[in-house]
Amino acid sequence: MISLIIGNKGSGKTKHLIELINEAVEKSDGNVVCIEKQPNLRYNVTYRARLIDTDRFKVSNHEAFYGFLSGIIASDHDITEIFIDATLKIVGKDNFEAFADFLKRVDELSRESDVHFVMTVSAGLEDIPERVFEFAEKI
Repeated sequence: MISLIIGNKGSGKTKHLIELINEAVEKSDGNVVCIEKQPNLRYNVTYRARLIDTDRFKVSNHEAFYGFLSGIIASDHDITEIFIDATLKIVGKDNFEAFADFLKRVDELSRESDVHFVMTVSAGLEDIPERVFEFAEKI
């Protein structure tokens, strides 16, 4: 399952994500992962969540990020949730249709691995292709 926190810059997406991460850590029977573009959340997210900075690993497009997510899941079978901040900054903002294709693949990964993904998306709701909501929910 994929949940999206959608809104334009400054709408409180990251603050909401931080709350969800800290709640998930308290409730989870497994491991919680938080992925971000740059190390900005380390003081706001509990130390019990694993923080990963994609810039450190040179992740910069949809394909690389999908492989990165797959590798994280493959290396830890106890992950229950993966939270991603600034998703479009990681994969690129230039093509919302490619983003929709990426989300479809992540949805399949989510179902196969039983990992819930929550992502922030800095965009207007009108920019997101309608087909995204066939496999992702807006929260």
